[in-house]
Amino acid sequence: MAHWVMSRDVMVFMIPSVSGDGIVHRSSIRLSDYPQYLDGLVLQGGADISPQCYGEEALQAEWAGDRLRDAYEMELLHEFMEAGRPVLGICRGAQLINVALGGTLYQDIATQYERPEVHVHEAYDAHAHAITWEAGSGLGKLYPECDGGRVISIHHQAIKALGKGLRVEARSIEDGLIEAVRLEGKPYVLGLQWHPEFHPPGSADLLNCNPILDEFLTAAKARHW
Repeated sequence: MAHWVMSRDVMVFMIPSVSGDGIVHRSSIRLSDYPQYLDGLVLQGGADISPQCYGEEALQAEWAGDRLRDAYEMELLHEFMEAGRPVLGICRGAQLINVALGGTLYQDIATQYERPEVHVHEAYDAHAHAITWEAGSGLGKLYPECDGGRVISIHHQAIKALGKGLRVEARSIEDGLIEAVRLEGKPYVLGLQWHPEFHPPGSADLLNCNPILDEFLTAAKARHW
């Protein structure tokens, strides 16, 4: 992820993670400081979002997620939003944005969605599928030459009910699952269910995600010191 962002000649700062048994504790960090010194926030992939964050219990023990990380990143997200800083969420990051704004998730696409296609494949980061832009979406305006594209997507959970203020930007062609969301109005908040960092530069088969990255970085550069 860092390499993809740095490909546009920007500096990336890795915000420390916290854990109950780690060396960095939540009490050691004042999250409101980060948006004062950083121009934008990228929330990347990782563990499932805890279903308890959207009022459910885990249907399987392995889907319980990491509540400590969830709470930490949601607080971080809100600090950046309140400061007017742009946020880009990738995979788990997109789901976290949705849940932080009051939305819900399918805990497991294969067992909870009525017409699931394969979103976790043995090919892993080589598995691609087609997406299409929603009518009137920001992504549609960013890519006026096409109706969508093929993306690398690896996830067994997905956005179910939309969070407050979010609109759908893209869906999977195969089964209609939400693949991208955007906050209406300001600040800039965009969530992508797919992994743009896995798209090889210059690929003729996969969506060129540099316009999305450039849009995010343009929003980051617009801050006033």
